[in-house]
Amino acid sequence: MTTTSDRTAGLRAARAKDSADKRRRALTAIHALEAAGTPITAAAVARTAGVSTWLVYTDGLREQLDAARRRQTPPASSGPRTTRPGNPAPPTPAGLRTDLALAQAEIRRLRTDNDKLRHRLRLQLGTEIDGPDPRELITRVADLESLTRQLLAERDARTTETNDAQRRIHELEDDLTAARESLRRVIKDHNRPL
Repeated sequence: MTTTSDRTAGLRAARAKDSADKRRRALTAIHALEAAGTPITAAAVARTAGVSTWLVYTDGLREQLDAARRRQTPPASSGPRTTRPGNPAPPTPAGLRTDLALAQAEIRRLRTDNDKLRHRLRLQLGTEIDGPDPRELITRVADLESLTRQLLAERDARTTETNDAQRRIHELEDDLTAARESLRRVIKDHNRPL
């Protein structure tokens, strides 16, 4: 039987594995986009990796994203610079709208998952609360088996008593029949003229 702490540890391990897998996919997506020469945006990385946009902005991934963007940006030859060195280009309205749409879709998905998990948790807790204690069930089954054996023994004893009573009834009926016959003979002999 698994305990709550075992299930919790299992869930934590699965979540950590899932998180590591998503981070690995995001890093792979950054490298793939950079190798393909595709403009690297948080939305593009999230879409390619199949992860949420907010994950791309977490520590470790954000730095990789910024570094890949800097490597993609060609050095300015002449003309005024619009961004300072080391800072990524400001996001465009279209990019922000895309990020927002992806974030909203991710929120909807997470809410749906959360509702499903809450429902399953309610069912599980209800089962644990309402379910009988296994030790109590084992004791009850043992009691019922003992009662069954006792009742079977009593039934067998009653069957034996019934069989004995029926045999005695048949013997008494035979004795009664013989006594009646004997009485008839005596009466018949007594009523005969001498």
